[in-house]
This record gives sequence, C-alpha cells and structure tokens, in this order.
Amino acid sequence: MKSTFMGIELGKRGIMASSQALDTAGHNISNANTEGYSRQRVKLGSTDPLYMPQLNRAEVPGQIGQGVDVVSVERVRDDLLQSRIVSSGDSKGYWNTRSDYLLQVEQIYNEPNDTSVRTLMDKFWEGWQELSVNPSDQAARRQVARRGETLIEGINNRYNSLRDVRAMLDDDVAVSVGEVNSILSNIRELNEQIVKSEALGDNPNDLYDKRDLLTEELSDYIRITVENKRDPDEFQIHTGGRELIQGKKVNYLATDPNPDNESYRDITWAGSDERVVLYGGKLSALVELRDGDLREEIQSLDMMTINFTDMVNGIHRQGWNGNHETGVDFFREYPFINNVAGNYDRNGDGEADTSWIYRFTGSHSLNPQQQAGLEGTITLNGPSGDVEIAYHPSDTVGDIMERINNSPSEVKAMLDFNGRMILKASPAAQIGNPDFVIRHVEDSGQFLAGYAGILQNTGAEGAYDWNRADAVLSLRGGETDFSVAPLAHPSGWLQINETLITDPNAIAAGLGENGRPAAAGDGSAALAIADLRQNMVMVGPRRSFDDYFAETVAKIGLKGEQAELTSETENLAWKQLKDMQQSISGVNLDEEFADMIKFQHGFNAVSRYITTVDDMLDTIINRMGV
Repeated sequence: MKSTFMGIELGKRGIMASSQALDTAGHNISNANTEGYSRQRVKLGSTDPLYMPQLNRAEVPGQIGQGVDVVSVERVRDDLLQSRIVSSGDSKGYWNTRSDYLLQVEQIYNEPNDTSVRTLMDKFWEGWQELSVNPSDQAARRQVARRGETLIEGINNRYNSLRDVRAMLDDDVAVSVGEVNSILSNIRELNEQIVKSEALGDNPNDLYDKRDLLTEELSDYIRITVENKRDPDEFQIHTGGRELIQGKKVNYLATDPNPDNESYRDITWAGSDERVVLYGGKLSALVELRDGDLREEIQSLDMMTINFTDMVNGIHRQGWNGNHETGVDFFREYPFINNVAGNYDRNGDGEADTSWIYRFTGSHSLNPQQQAGLEGTITLNGPSGDVEIAYHPSDTVGDIMERINNSPSEVKAMLDFNGRMILKASPAAQIGNPDFVIRHVEDSGQFLAGYAGILQNTGAEGAYDWNRADAVLSLRGGETDFSVAPLAHPSGWLQINETLITDPNAIAAGLGENGRPAAAGDGSAALAIADLRQNMVMVGPRRSFDDYFAETVAKIGLKGEQAELTSETENLAWKQLKDMQQSISGVNLDEEFADMIKFQHGFNAVSRYITTVDDMLDTIINRMGV
C-alpha cells in the first residue's frame, strides 16, 4: 500500500535525476573542445508504478506513479557515419603521404636550373663540341675534364639525395609500424575496461569515444574494417582478411630487413615471416614510394648513367689522345665482381654458380636498314619469366632491334659506333633479381648467332643463361665482346678518370685512321661523343639523353600533381564527414545552456514539492494530537 513518506521518496528520485542531468550537461560543456568527444544525453523514464496489474493489488482507482528514474546516459553518435569516416581514413593517409614525399623528389630534380644534371650534361656535350673544333687546344681539353667532373658530381648528388629520401621512407616505415602497435595496445586496454564496465551495466561513453578516436587514427595507417556486432564483448578490427585485434587478442606488426632489397624493411606479422598485405593507408604509401617510385627513379638514373658511361668510354677508348695513346677510359667503371668471366657465388656455398654479365657486343657490323632475311624467335629474360620476340625474313635489323626495345624484356638492343649489335641489361622490375644482369638470351634462328655474331649456337643448347658459371662460353668463342655487370648503383660511385684531371692531354680527340694515331687537327672522336646527345642511345625504348631528362622530370611532376590534387580531394571529403559528425555528436553550448536551465527549473520544482510534502508531514506528526 501507499506509504505516508512516499512523497519524500518520489521527490528524492526527481532531485537525483535532475542533478545527474545537470552533471551530464556540465560534463558536455567541459569537453566541448576535447577531440573525439561525443555529447551525452540523460535518458529519463518513469519509475514502475506502485500497483502492478495482479490479483492481490489494492482496490484503488488507477496506478500510483513513483516518480522518475535515469534509464541510461547515452552518446549522441551516428554509427554509420563513423564507419564511413574510418573507411575513408586509409585513402586520406595514403595520398597525404605520397604528396609529401613526392614534393621532396620534385625538389631534388630542380629542373630547370643552372645546377641541374640536365644543364650540366648540356655543358658537357658543348665542351666536346668545342674540342672537336679545336682538338689541339689544351684549354678545351681542360674544359672537357672539368665539365665531366662537375657532371659526375651532379649525378652523384642526385643519387645521394634520392637514396636519402628512400632511407627516410624506410625509417618512416619502422616508426609507423611502432605507432600502429601502440594504437593496438591502447585499444586492447580500452577493450578490457569497456567489458568490465558493461558487465556492471554501465555505459562507458568516454571509453567508447577514446576507442573510436584511436580507430580513426589507425585507419590513417592501414585499411581496416571494424566489427562489433557478432559478439558485443569482442571489439574486432580486420585488415586484408586478417584480424588485427579481437577483444584482448592482438596481432602486432613487425619489420624485418630484406637482404634482397638492400636490407630495407618488410612489414610482417609479429612472430612469423608472413608479409602483411597492404591495400591503403600511410604504410602502403610508404612501401610503394620506397620500393616503387624511389626505386624506379634510382634505377632510371642508374640506367642513364651506365649507358652514358659505357658509350662515352666506348668511343674514347678508340680515340687517340695528345700523348699518342689509345684505349684510355674517360670514366672509371667498377665491376660487381672481379672475375673476368663474371662468375659469382650467389648462394654463398663457396662455388661460383651464376654469371653476372651486363653487355654483349656482336662481332659483325650491321646495317640497320638492311633486311636480315632470317626467321626465328628471340627469347630474352623479362620481369616475370622469359619474353619471346619473333622476327621474319622481311624485317630489317632496325625493325628487330625496335621490337626488342619495345618488348617488356629486360634486355635492350642497339648498334655501337662501329655498327656492331649490342645487347644490354636494364634494371630488374622484381626486387629479387639483380639490376643490369642479362639472365637469358636465346635464338631459335640465326639472327643472334650467325648474323649478329653474339651467340655461338642456336636453340636451347646454344642459349646463354646466367644460372651457371662460365655462361659466357655460350657466346661466339673469342669474338663476342662482353662486359661484367657493374657495381650496384653506378650513379652513386661513377667518377671521371683521375688521370684526365692531372693530365688533360690524355683526353682523346681524334679516332685516327687505319690504326694510326690521330693527326693534330683530328677531332672526330670528340665529335662522335658530342653526337651522342641526340642519338638514340637505348635509355629505355630507344630514347636520347635529352628525351630521358624531359621524360623523367615530366613523369615525377605528373605524379606529384596527381598526389597533391587527390590529397586535397580526400582531405576535403574527410573534412565534410567530420563536420557532419561534429554537427551530430559535437557539443552545442547554447543547447547545453538551455538544458541546464531546464533541469535547474526541474530541480527547483522538485525541491518545492519536497518542501510541501515536508510541511504536510509536519502537520500530521507535530500538530495533530490530543
């Protein structure tokens, strides 16, 4: 039955409800500027009535209410919008990272500029042009030597700058993996606290906000999906089909140096050698930039450098200098291994098992306009397996070479100064394969064997394959010239022959005639070197050096522009989502002040009610009697 003091209890509930609502409003106002905070609302509900519908209820008209209760304190949150923010975080992190680092690469190229590599190379060609006009002028020889030295310094500096950015990316990979693991640890700790609070029937809203904020931060680094429906006690985050976190269980990331990739770090799952599959986010951008964009830029610079060196030295060695000498290199070349046949112990068992050869030069002089009159299929090593290039009797030598250069193979063809066919290795697309190493050359017909004078025999039996020592024995015995693969990254170690700096007279200017030294006015060697500027010199699919510089600068500029524009677009889209979230979950001070006034009035009204009930009780207790 109804108690005499029921009014006091009813008023107490109203006081407590209004007080908690005021406290919640104050909590919202205090966290108005807290990142990731979601405003909270007190959900009020009427207390169960005194008499429920049952047989033993008192005979009274209607149900007698018992006041108000705080049902829950809930976050104002749009879960669908939150999932959209998390899903867009990886794109934002990916393009922001690419934009930042590609800007650094653009600054390295510094084109056009008086100190850029392209400008220095232009001056180098001009120096040889002047020497061809005045082959006996010592000042012209000194100018060629000094400009060559300055050019090499520019190439070395560009390589060092690109290498530094790649090393910076590798360091960023390690730091970012550490930050991802730190975020995962924090989420795991929050999961434990949340489960304990929920077990007591609480709504740990502030812990939810902290976990959501950490999840957003994690989405910047790696593409993730969040699931909290299958088991409400196990908050789950997945990436690439693998669980990153499931309740208290965490799969951390690790970094392991990869010896096949110059010891740059691979991202693996901690405790195993399995690599993490990266689809988006900052980590994906860092690895793609390091092992994709920057590696390609360095390989392109190496390709230009080794071809430039090889071609200048090839002509300079044939020329005669002022000391009546020939066979002098203009640039110092360093082989990968000091073995004349290029034999190398790749697996480290103490025995040579591979052949590292960079260039083959045939023994026959060819005319690029002449039809070969032969039919067959040339097989060359490609990025992932061998590439077959067919040729027919109606094809000219130039046609076959162009077909080789336009194919996806990693072996390119050209004619040297004397018209002899050259096959050169290009940089390897796959990280496990070495750069500038010819891995396979085979011809089912007679073009590379009898016609060009490169291979000893045709077919599989006469093929050159690098997976054995002394593979050069398959070349045309004693007549095919070959060169051992250079030391890694020639753009970093290339130097001018120091003899030419101390003795400019050692620079060759003329080619001579019929094996005799060049006459005093012979500048044919200098002119031939100067002509390399515009010749198709196999820096990629039959490009000149000028084409190389133009394409390189344009390529990195377009990449940077794309990254910048896409980054701006992704940031704008993400900001719009965050603004929408803020409009829903953010603290509105005017609204909170209005709630404060509402609950204050409610508090005052209930207080007046309690006072009235107290006066009634006082009348009954103290004023009624005998």
